[in-house]
Amino acid sequence: MEQFEYLYTDFGKNLDKNRPLPEYPRPQMERDSYFNLNGAWEYAILSNCEILREYQGLILVPFSPESLLSGVMRQVTPDDVLYYRKTFTLPEGFVKDRVLLHFGAVDYEAEIFVNGKPAGSHKGGYFPFCLDITELLVDGENELTLTVTDPTDEGVQSRGKQKLKRGGIFYTPQSGIWQTVWMESVPANYIKSLRITPDIDNNCLSVAADCEGDAEGTVSAFDNGKLIASAKLSGGLATLKLKDYTLWTPENPKLYDLTVTVGSDTVKSYFGMRKFSTGKDARGKSRLMLNNRPYFHNGLLDQGYYSDGLYTPPSDEAMIFDIMTAKKAGFNMLRKHIKIEPLRWYYHCDRLGMLVWQDMVNGGGKAIRPLSAAAGFLNITLSDSNYSLMDREDEGGREEYYVDTRRTVETLYNSVSLCLWTPFNESWGQFDALRACDFVRALDPTRPIDHASGWIDQGGGDCLSLHIYFTPLYIPYHRRKGRVVVLSEFGGYSLKVDGHVFNKVKSFGYRKYDTKEKLTAAYEKLYTKQLLPLIKKGLSAAVYTQITDVEDEINGLLTYDRKVLKIDEAKLKEINDKLYGEFERSVNGK
Repeated sequence: MEQFEYLYTDFGKNLDKNRPLPEYPRPQMERDSYFNLNGAWEYAILSNCEILREYQGLILVPFSPESLLSGVMRQVTPDDVLYYRKTFTLPEGFVKDRVLLHFGAVDYEAEIFVNGKPAGSHKGGYFPFCLDITELLVDGENELTLTVTDPTDEGVQSRGKQKLKRGGIFYTPQSGIWQTVWMESVPANYIKSLRITPDIDNNCLSVAADCEGDAEGTVSAFDNGKLIASAKLSGGLATLKLKDYTLWTPENPKLYDLTVTVGSDTVKSYFGMRKFSTGKDARGKSRLMLNNRPYFHNGLLDQGYYSDGLYTPPSDEAMIFDIMTAKKAGFNMLRKHIKIEPLRWYYHCDRLGMLVWQDMVNGGGKAIRPLSAAAGFLNITLSDSNYSLMDREDEGGREEYYVDTRRTVETLYNSVSLCLWTPFNESWGQFDALRACDFVRALDPTRPIDHASGWIDQGGGDCLSLHIYFTPLYIPYHRRKGRVVVLSEFGGYSLKVDGHVFNKVKSFGYRKYDTKEKLTAAYEKLYTKQLLPLIKKGLSAAVYTQITDVEDEINGLLTYDRKVLKIDEAKLKEINDKLYGEFERSVNGK
């Protein structure tokens, strides 16, 4: 019988329950107007055949009811309805012409009411959405209520590693509100969104503003408060010419401030001047490029789960800790694995200098099917247009994938550090990957695409993407087809640290070690004897599994509660520095 230990991170233990996650949640489009609704809400979880008569207690928003930090720790099933209620009074002088209600993310389908009247609805568990509630507000106290349903893995929607019967490489599901809820007030003519595109080849920055009303105004760029460029916004478009700027890199993550003004509405943003692409090195091998130069992406798989908050980081400091732990150990990239983080996580990667590979969130039918899994492990090519084989027969689910993919790109497009898209991972929910690759490319031609991470490769995209756990590392040259070779998952070496594991009885790892010394020796041998020699042969990126333990999985460099680093930071950095040195020699033809 399984025995669970509910682990707090230090960040969760020190959480201010009166002001959880108070920071402005949208750093690349910030206004002075801000009213945070995180904190204690009323909640109820009822069968969908029951009628809500009273609420059952308090839940700490934005933590899901399944999480430790929510104060509830109760699973919402596909047959349940999750109810929320919050009363609020807007500060004096807050209201301008319009009042907008924002949700960072609600999993999965939500109906929102203000003062008992419908305010809107949203379907999709990973994306921010906004409702204009101006006409529903009253003077004094207002009431905000939600009803939420979530099919988890009984549906075909995007859901990632969430599973009702958790275990192994699948984890406790979460439902309902899991990112910040907040409001702002804007003039009638206001900026709805920005699309910011740096172009280092032409020394300019393009800005597209989607506006409610007129789209005429000004765009200005600043360096430490000094104006460096300005342009008129006409028809929602502006181009700023730049000179003498510093290129953004993980080693020097230089950011510039940006302001966009339309009428009486002003938003603050930022940008970095960088370029992500593919190209040839001095030996003629295909490489990932940063600012038109070969650059080795050396990263960790990052699933974004916390022992106390599940999907929700306990604090801003918790996000920073994970990123900086990887950076101080010498890694320069995190692969955000089939999850979308709060926007502040990407902001911290931008300002701290951490490349991000972004997966789309898996959906569809069963996560692992015997035939496709066998094909992946044996490097057998299968057509992913066989919807029955791929468990993607539901036409509505396939259509929703494209809706979610568009939302993902639009939500994260402005991130300076995000350098690669992954439409599918290990065939989970995969279908028509070549078409999906073209779809993403049309939405964003500025970033490379790994169309099918691990398996099943359809021969497209910019990467030959390998997942190798059970054999020595190698490159199948016959499958390259001119693409960049990336080892997008490997390693998974595990060590159980007593007092810091979620499941005391069961654990998962690809290779298990019983001491820190043995784990360190095996890890160093894997990198220096197997990984390093592949760099000269064309390997351009490596993603070790993984940055932290997650529930039963104990193959993280950090324990699930973030309290123990299993391999010394100095040793990790020493190994990583050897990789970078070998890469520089290889790409320069030495």
